[in-house]
Amino acid sequence: MPRLLLLLFVALLFLPALPAAQAQSKADDNTAESALYQGRGPRWLNRLLTTSPVLRQHHVGLSISDATTGEALYELNAGQYFTPASTMKLFSLYAGLHLLGDSLPSLRYVVRPDSLLFWGTGDPTLLHGDVPSRRAFAFLQSRPEKLFYLPIPCVEALGPGWSWDDYTYYFSPERGPFPVYGNTVRFYSRPNQPLRVLPTSFAALVEPAPPGFPAADHVRRAELENRFFVRPSAKSWVDETPFRTSPGLLLKLLQDTLRRPVQALPWQLRPQDTLRTLRGLPVDSLYRRMLQVSDNFLAEQLLLMCSSQLGADSLNTDRTIRAVRQEFLADLPDPLRWVDGSGLSRLNLATPRDLTALLLKLHQEVPEPRLLSLLAGGGGHGTLRRGYHDARGPWFWGKTGTLTNTHNLCGYLRTRKGRLLAVSFLNNNYVVETSVVRKEVERILAQVRDRL
Repeated sequence: MPRLLLLLFVALLFLPALPAAQAQSKADDNTAESALYQGRGPRWLNRLLTTSPVLRQHHVGLSISDATTGEALYELNAGQYFTPASTMKLFSLYAGLHLLGDSLPSLRYVVRPDSLLFWGTGDPTLLHGDVPSRRAFAFLQSRPEKLFYLPIPCVEALGPGWSWDDYTYYFSPERGPFPVYGNTVRFYSRPNQPLRVLPTSFAALVEPAPPGFPAADHVRRAELENRFFVRPSAKSWVDETPFRTSPGLLLKLLQDTLRRPVQALPWQLRPQDTLRTLRGLPVDSLYRRMLQVSDNFLAEQLLLMCSSQLGADSLNTDRTIRAVRQEFLADLPDPLRWVDGSGLSRLNLATPRDLTALLLKLHQEVPEPRLLSLLAGGGGHGTLRRGYHDARGPWFWGKTGTLTNTHNLCGYLRTRKGRLLAVSFLNNNYVVETSVVRKEVERILAQVRDRL
């Protein structure tokens, strides 16, 4: 009997401890969850993010700092890596600001007794449909010497990690040392009128669309050759399709355009040659177009132009990236993985606080009116034209970055109190429609505008 009482006493002694232990375990779990999923900063902002039904199933990162003082105001997953998409164009801008000066290097050349040898710097503006320059055209057309084109060694036409099946779409032209017409063909269709094709030399390469042609496309190019399939339509439309580049095609296009012979020579310079540079458009004309409409081709060519300023022997994107990282971005919070100029590659990786640190650098180094004028502004032109503005005008200026399952926003937010904030809001790996994520990002940032 005493033994039975003893066992009963022991059971009663430990019975209350079980719920207590469970409660402590649950509290520890909550603490761990708080450390993992809650950001550092205002609780109301943290609550907006962590309770959002739109954001809860994908990878979200947010970094907010005062653009003037650099003070960190809020961070959520700010040190984790994301696919940055087109927000990488901000790094391309930073490279250009440090390496290009006030105008684009249009081409480089050497004058010999009866010959002019010229080669590309990567300048994409020669007869470009949206940022056109005729400076190189007028220069080459008017020179009295014989013209010889030198194909300078250059990176591959398509960048590392690009989606191969984007080759036929306007946002993925091939990179190159001497682009002309933006390395694309433009098609203009009007009811009861012949199809208009520019450059006109591509008109002979147009064919009717075959059976099974995608209903969403007006034009598709054959994968490995310049054959363009066009679907007839009763409505007007304009389309832009990249062409396959080659030195031979470039010579043909130059001769057709300049209306004079252009011959090719192997890439070789003499020690006694004096290298000269023809300057082109003001840099801001390219920066503005690149950032506001997120032009991938301009961003890629920008890094090649930067490379031309670092050495005359080749055009190499990696050389530009190495130089900028070592000389100007060594103090970023986290190591940056940077492989192209446009952000088309999913090999790029950046953290939200890296992007915010870049925004702070840009704000310190570029006068604010100029900086904001280069970016897409809420309610204005470009990728932010449908949001981020109210009766007072735009309240966000920045750069979007959108790929499949990816939507990011980096830029500057003006609060109701007049404070300018540097914001990097990154969303990766979602499965809902991008429009849903875009609206949620704007809803949350509107609260930041009103309450910070």
